[in-house]
Amino acid sequence: MIRNLLSKPVRNLNKVRFLNCEASAYETVLVEKREKVALIQLNRPKALNSINQQVIEDLNKAVLDANADNDIGAIVLTGSNRAFAAGADIKMMEPLSFSDTYMGGLFNDLENITKAKKPIIAAVNGFALGGGCELAMMCDFIYAGEKAKFGQPEITLGVLPGAGGTQRLTRSVGKSKAMEMCLTGNFIDAQEAKQIGLAAQVFPVDELVDQAVAAGQKNCIVFQGCCCSE
Repeated sequence: MIRNLLSKPVRNLNKVRFLNCEASAYETVLVEKREKVALIQLNRPKALNSINQQVIEDLNKAVLDANADNDIGAIVLTGSNRAFAAGADIKMMEPLSFSDTYMGGLFNDLENITKAKKPIIAAVNGFALGGGCELAMMCDFIYAGEKAKFGQPEITLGVLPGAGGTQRLTRSVGKSKAMEMCLTGNFIDAQEAKQIGLAAQVFPVDELVDQAVAAGQKNCIVFQGCCCSE
């Protein structure tokens, strides 16, 4: 049902609608407008923003509505200071077999955010692990808080990254480093993430979101003719 709801033809991305910032609009994300930037915050603090089907549904709706809102020129995606997203919700996956997850394309709908034509900036504080790291890499670029940790630790559960991590990580950091991260499950910190090209900039934790929003505002000014209302 979720796939039927979210995997709409691309033409629907251009349908005129407005970003809903009401707290009741979503179960697992918070949304606000900061001038021409949509700030979308994952909001499952007790689960360290782990990704389940409700998160995917809410995130896709918020991103695609922001994409279609003519008053929005850029999107910032963030989590909490403790965790951007700590991976897939293991409790959701526990009863599923390999064939359930592989043939059912459990996290395929997460890719729908990449259909947005407006730039998405990931503002990563805390843990971005597994599916959380993959979600950050789906964004156009990553700003990291100075205490951020990135990793693909799926190997410790006997599996490999399943939401595009093996491809996007390789393109971002190169084959050797990507293979090391995927096959050892080792984490990297924010400074190393910047050094190897995974993160664009590193900021103090309390300044991160504001810096990401400022970058989004700059994008709106530079590309006002093509992605913002006149």
